[in-house]
Amino acid sequence: MKNITQCAFNEKNISRFCVNIYAMQHRGEIIRKVIYNSGFTVTEIAAGIGKSRRWMYLMFENSNVSLDIVLQIGKIIHYDFADEIKEFSPSQKIIEKSPANSNIEDSEAEYWKNKYLKLLEEYNELLKK
Repeated sequence: MKNITQCAFNEKNISRFCVNIYAMQHRGEIIRKVIYNSGFTVTEIAAGIGKSRRWMYLMFENSNVSLDIVLQIGKIIHYDFADEIKEFSPSQKIIEKSPANSNIEDSEAEYWKNKYLKLLEEYNELLKK
């Protein structure tokens, strides 16, 4: 994944805002390479996720394959795509949820919600000034 910095200038405040943009990974290509190196056939994997072989080959051409599909394929071929696909967060690595895991995820969601609300309040205060 390539890191690209893009900057914009705000004419009113005469300030510069820089944003890091990550070049999109081609998930279909990554999945194709891993499947071909796994020893599993495309037919076996297609049957495992309830899709056709044709759908699989079309998926290989898709640069933005759903993370759920990636997880399903990883479960079938016993492969963790976390090193290749950077969008995975620790909570998305959990393939099968258990009651204990759902409590952890709920507390994580609550933490991020509260953090977001706090940042939003701080932002609103800055706008008032």
